[in-house]
Amino acid sequence: MIQLRGERHRVLAGHPWVYANEIAEPCSAEDAGDTAALYDARGRFVASGIYNPRSQIVWRRYSFSSEDLDAVFIRRALLRALNRRAQNPVCRLVWSESDSLPGLTVDRYDDVLVLQAQTRALDARIPIIADILCDLLHPRALIVRNEAKVRALEGLSCHTYIHSGELRPEESVRIDGILFHIDFQNGQKTGLYLDQREHYGRAARYAAGRRVLDAFCNQGGFALFAARAGAGMVRAIDSSESALSLLRRNAEANGCARIETVVANVFDYFHQNRDERWDLVILDPPPFAPVKKRLDSAYRGYKELNLRAAQSLNRGGILMSFSCSHHIGLADFTEIVREAFSDAGKSAHILEYLHQPPDHPILLDMPESEYLCGLIVEVP
Repeated sequence: MIQLRGERHRVLAGHPWVYANEIAEPCSAEDAGDTAALYDARGRFVASGIYNPRSQIVWRRYSFSSEDLDAVFIRRALLRALNRRAQNPVCRLVWSESDSLPGLTVDRYDDVLVLQAQTRALDARIPIIADILCDLLHPRALIVRNEAKVRALEGLSCHTYIHSGELRPEESVRIDGILFHIDFQNGQKTGLYLDQREHYGRAARYAAGRRVLDAFCNQGGFALFAARAGAGMVRAIDSSESALSLLRRNAEANGCARIETVVANVFDYFHQNRDERWDLVILDPPPFAPVKKRLDSAYRGYKELNLRAAQSLNRGGILMSFSCSHHIGLADFTEIVREAFSDAGKSAHILEYLHQPPDHPILLDMPESEYLCGLIVEVP
């Protein structure tokens, strides 16, 4: 049992988290990873959740009812998650609090599942979760990639292993006709960044006949789709040679010979190549504000990037720019891009606002679950 201290808490308005300074009395450290019912200061039941006094977020809701986080509950939650994604063969199948399984992520790549658990309670239930997933989906392989640094905040170690099945010497998946080679055990995240897959096609619509720059390209999803759409030339930039190596393999497999790869820091690249001009620039950087205290530096970073991109655009050029920092919402990000174009001495039309895809569902009462935003603008 966990009891709140005082009357004013976000959790009472529906938010799924409780912080250490919000509870009346901490439980024993021996209870880390257990489930706990949450009560308000007057002793009224609020919800059921998982508890870990080692974490700053000591309690996370999984149900508004009084029920156990057992195999029956987990199967029901996984079935709901699967039904939400319909029959999408490549998608984020489970996403943490948004699917009532706080700290659990499962990505689906056709017949391969990749699981990550970032909370102690869900980590302890991996055998149950894996057995249910195998029963529901019959994957060829299920990989556990528990290597995120945030696990340390829960008192958990990092490790990667194949839970069941086996991997082929070379693994790949097709997304809308484009083949991606994947390193399920060593590649970034679970193998690919699935949150951008719906935006690849949007970039392709603007790419035909254009000079395209894909910055922070990782494995080159935007570059590959732009090349297939008939871009005049595509240059892909990333600081990771291993990511670009996969991009070059993907380009060869898809017959995309017009992709050039450059290993570079994107900020440095823009500074050193100020005379270059582009017709389509895609900016998909990592989160600059993973924590709120870094907001000021994140604003400066996003503005600098978008300023350099704006300066490099030809007349009629298009910028496709993203933020994956949940502390910076769409309104703030739009203002950053506006200021960048203003400083570049250019105007622009907003063609589209961009959001995270439906397989990364946003909880109405959890702003933190909305993290990816972007926009497409055109220089008139």
